[in-house]
Formats: sequence, structure tokens, C-alpha cells
Amino acid sequence: MLFAHDTEVSLASTIALINTGHEPEGLTTREELDAFVREWEWTGSRTHDEAEFEQVLRLRERLGRIWLAQEEALVAEVNQLLRDCRALPQLVRHDQWDWHLHATRSEQPLADRMAVEAAMALVDVIRSGETGRLARCVAQDCDNVLVDLSRNRSRRYCGAGCTNRMAAQAYRARRTKL
Repeated sequence: MLFAHDTEVSLASTIALINTGHEPEGLTTREELDAFVREWEWTGSRTHDEAEFEQVLRLRERLGRIWLAQEEALVAEVNQLLRDCRALPQLVRHDQWDWHLHATRSEQPLADRMAVEAAMALVDVIRSGETGRLARCVAQDCDNVLVDLSRNRSRRYCGAGCTNRMAAQAYRARRTKL
């Protein structure tokens, strides 16, 4: 285990959110946002209105811009996210989750809660000196981001689709040379 479980879950949900902005684009409707919130088990109040939806889309773009930032810029952006959302970390336990950090009140806007969760996870990455694990998929036709949690820092692709597609391309290229 490289990071605490809640950090890894926050990183995964942040990646999922960012990657909905790439082709084929996800989160094009409020219903898709509802499904995303259910899938990632976001708790707290919701308005389910267009304003909430737009806030989440703006957050997605913001997180996408900062994901691959150099360390100093990443730190500045993370600190700004925490300030913007008036984060106040505290330990909580709810549902099936044991003790973990929440840094917002459950009645704060969904986008603020998402922003702070992402920022807190990135704080752990930065403090651990592991910002090099934040990456972009190396597949030529993919703009998705990823976090490399492998021991040997060998993850290059965002998921099985890109991994398999690139392996097939390499295989075909080798076969053509024979």
C-alpha cells in the first residue's frame, strides 16, 4: 500500500472525474452526474440542479489542468482549492467506511466536497514526494490521466483498453517487419 485507502479512493474518483472530459465525453447530463455520484459513493447534500452540474464541470476542467502541473504549481493549486472551499479536516466514520478524513461539511456544495477530496489526496501525494506518479496515458489517441500505484512505477496506460490496444499495435508492427 502506497497511500491510505481513502487517499487512493479519492485519487481514483478524481481521475474518473477528469477522464469524463475526454472522448467519449461523460457527464453530459445531470443524470450522468447522479450516476457518477452513486458510483463513487459521494455523501452529503445535493441540489441536483443545473448550477451544481456546472460547478462540477468547472471543477473537472480545473483538476484536469492541474493534474500534470510541476510540483510548485501543483502545490499552489492544491492550496488554492483548499482555501476556496474553506477546508477544515476532521476524522469521520460513516456507512461502511472506517475512520477517514473529511475536510468539508456535508452540506457544502458537491463540487466543493469533490475539490477538497481531490486536494487532500494530492496533499498526500505531494507530501510523500510521489508527484511523479501523476501521469497522462501514453497511448497516442488518449488524453486520460492516471496515477501509477505500481511498485516499480511501470504503469503507462490509463486502463486495459489502452493497454490492450497498444500491445496489439506493437504486435502488428512486429509482424509486419518479419
